[in-house]
Amino acid sequence: MAFAPVGPEASFFAAVDQHRASLLAALRGGGAERAGGGPRPASSSQVLASIENVIRDIITSLARNEAPAFTIDDRSSWENIKFEDSVGLQMVSHCTTRKIKSDSPKSVKNFALILKILSMIYKLVQSNTYTTKRDIYYTDSQLFGNQTVVDSIITDVSCMLKVPRRSLHILSTSKGLIAGNLRYIEEDGTKVYCSCTTAVAVPSNIQGIWNLITDAKFLLIVEKDATFQRLLDDNFCSRMSPCVIVTGKGVPDLNTRLLVKKLWDVFHVPIFTLVDADPHGIEIMCIYKYGSMSMSFEAHNLTVPAIRWLGLLPSDIKRLNIPKDALIPLTKRDQMKLDSILKRPYVTCQPFWRREMEIMANSKMKAEIQALTFLSSDYLSRVYLPNKLKFGGWI
Repeated sequence: MAFAPVGPEASFFAAVDQHRASLLAALRGGGAERAGGGPRPASSSQVLASIENVIRDIITSLARNEAPAFTIDDRSSWENIKFEDSVGLQMVSHCTTRKIKSDSPKSVKNFALILKILSMIYKLVQSNTYTTKRDIYYTDSQLFGNQTVVDSIITDVSCMLKVPRRSLHILSTSKGLIAGNLRYIEEDGTKVYCSCTTAVAVPSNIQGIWNLITDAKFLLIVEKDATFQRLLDDNFCSRMSPCVIVTGKGVPDLNTRLLVKKLWDVFHVPIFTLVDADPHGIEIMCIYKYGSMSMSFEAHNLTVPAIRWLGLLPSDIKRLNIPKDALIPLTKRDQMKLDSILKRPYVTCQPFWRREMEIMANSKMKAEIQALTFLSSDYLSRVYLPNKLKFGGWI
């Protein structure tokens, strides 16, 4: 199938095509970068049964004159996290837990809120209806206090029940955007035609989209919305067509991560990241590629270890002679973040990444993608990215 507009000649994508061939060979051979083989979404009956088991345990505790408590896997300790190159960060099978007690002044409110949300989820699943995290918050905003409390509890409930969050019938409003050579049909039958000039919001129910069609040569994840919009304004999508670009507007929300994962599982096109050459940008790239501690219980459904770092590389700063005026000194917080990333288990299998981070640490400087405008206003879209893609400048 063909999309308009037409980009460079086919030979331009030789390095990208070769990279894709190696990814497909790894998949066929059951290599490190296989498609996600994680658990499928839980059925409604499974979710209902899991909630009933939790409530049964509470009733049993009460019958014994014991204070009921919820037991949740502790996702705040690296001791409970293991790393596999084919999946990313995931929970160990026998991890330590934390208890949300009903007789503790510190946790009694949290216990009550979990119970309330479990009740709401049960009704949603039973009636096959959906709601959003925002709607749950507004059912009793004074009780919940703020949206973050609701978000945290829903993640805890998903972990406790051992089911993906989307199986709880709770959706979240997407903040991510997508553009380029892609079309799909949403669950309600709405046909979505992404274009190379205008962004479309990432769907709120990724599980429900179907009939995805693309002839994209690659997918580019862009860290920041401002950079994403600049690429659209510079007609990057049109000139590099066929391609797809996505932004999570900073730290990606669940829907943006699910979409990237779905596009990888369906099409197996090379996926590259464009992030700032700073610890925060590297952290965001690592979330897409290897996941996060907080969502490690659902790593199989979210991570794409095949992702590659396209830019901005710390080594590019010297190579391109970016002026010192365009660089920013690392703060203490930056240095702590960088040290933390360097100690993570996945850095061991990424020696080129380690080298780039050590360049940053030694220089004590960072650079935003916008630093490339010091070379020329459209250097990013007309020179930097095309050259990276043509000559295989990713790691």
